[in-house]
Formats: sequence, C-alpha cells, structure tokens
Amino acid sequence: MLDPSHPDESLDGILGRLGECLERAQAPYTGLVVCGGAALIATGLHVRTTLDVDILALYDGADRLLDPEPLPEHLLLAAKTVGRELQLPAGWLNNGPSSNSGGLFQMGLPGGLMFRLIRRDYGNRLGVSFVGRLDQIHFKLYASVDRGGYHISDLEALRPTDEELILAGRWAMTHDVSPGFRGMLKQLLQELGHHGAAERL
Repeated sequence: MLDPSHPDESLDGILGRLGECLERAQAPYTGLVVCGGAALIATGLHVRTTLDVDILALYDGADRLLDPEPLPEHLLLAAKTVGRELQLPAGWLNNGPSSNSGGLFQMGLPGGLMFRLIRRDYGNRLGVSFVGRLDQIHFKLYASVDRGGYHISDLEALRPTDEELILAGRWAMTHDVSPGFRGMLKQLLQELGHHGAAERL
C-alpha cells in the first residue's frame, strides 16, 4: 500500500526508487502519465492511501502521448525489482485504465489534458506527469457511474462545479453512448445534489 504519511511508502519515495532502478539498468528514458489515487495524492487533491499507480498513457521525448499497452519491458522489470525490495503488491505499477481497446486512452482523453498535466522528474530516466483536477473530475465521474464505491468519494473530494460536471458528463457519454448510461449519470448527479448539471445532460 502506498501511504503518504510514511516516507518509505510515499509515492515520491517509491517513484524515486523506480527512477534509480532505471538508471542502474541504463534503460531508455520513460515518460508516464498517471491518473487515479496516485495522482490525487501527488497533486494534493485528496490525501488517502492507494494500492497502485495507474498509468493512463506514456509520453516520449517530444511530449507526445502514446498507448501504454503494452508497457515497456524495461519498465516492468524495474517495477518488479522495486516491488520486491519494498514489498509492494504485485502489479503495483500497471496500465489498468488503458489496458485494452475499451481503455481511457484508446477511447479518447479529455481535450487539452496534455496541457494540464503536472510533471515531475525522478532522475534522468523517469518522468511522471500527474493528471490535473479537471481531468480527474472527468475520470472519476465516469468511474462513479460505472463502478461507484470510492470513486464517488474521490469525486466529491474534488468539489466539482456544475459546469465542470457537465463537461465531464459529456465526455463520459462519448465512452458509453447507451441511454442507460446517460440515465445513471443523471441520477448520480441528482443524488450528489447537482440538479442543474443533471438537467443539462
């Protein structure tokens, strides 16, 4: 578990170890775009623990976003080494959000996401860009309708406005175009007290 209250288990500490491992292996430069709980922690948007680091996309030296499926072998090897050293859960670094044809990257990211990323370097061979608040609202709203649970708590912690939820809702409906999804989306917004946003979707 990645726990921001313990330095040895902090996200920065773990990613720093990953960068060191890539350096020792003289691996190619690797750029990651991270979403989910790890990005919430890194950007200070919501302080909580998380079990993993979710890779939304890769990026190259020209800052072009790339499909993270499959993840580079050198990155997987380094993650395995760090996981073993720090006793992290298997798959602590994964591309779950964008691991197949129905993934977030593959289906289309929110417009302008690239310009809202918050970037940090961990040595010379690892760069990590964390998803910003507006894009987290997009992803968390979509996940809240689809899966509920802690995603709803994360969404509420972001304190979205009606306008932000309308943007996020319209984007989410490009990923699931079914009338049923739209109905569940509107119902969730009403339950969260965002009646104006629900009426405009």
